[in-house]
Amino acid sequence: MAPLPTANTETAQFFRSWLETFAGYVREVDYASARPLFHPAVLAFGTHNDVIPGLDQWVATQWDNVWPKTTDFRFVLEQTSILASSDGTMATVIAPWTSTGYHPDGRPFPRPGRATMVFTRNADGWLCVHSHMSLNRGVPQASHADRPVKAW
Repeated sequence: MAPLPTANTETAQFFRSWLETFAGYVREVDYASARPLFHPAVLAFGTHNDVIPGLDQWVATQWDNVWPKTTDFRFVLEQTSILASSDGTMATVIAPWTSTGYHPDGRPFPRPGRATMVFTRNADGWLCVHSHMSLNRGVPQASHADRPVKAW
């Protein structure tokens, strides 16, 4: 059996940087800056919904229910796997992440999870066309911080 189609060094570096950039937007609650990283018709799964069709609905139903209510979001880059098609037009990123959630009384708790993101490449570059982000088992789904949105 052939090995998994691991991304070359340049592609892997691009996606590690992409993850850092996206995580920064999550920490800043900056939806406007994060939007261009995704295809407008992205299909997503998340904690609050099963299949979410399109970026606008994803922002409204998932991002806005999570980003302002958590802090410290980061991908665990040293545990990230990046796969890429041999023709360089598709890639999949598998990455654990960490964040901090908050109980109703304000006490923080660790809020780790994992993500799978599928990307397609065209003349304009890479866009995420599918994302599945979910919490690890046993992690409370609700978090109660109340941070402002930097930009819609």
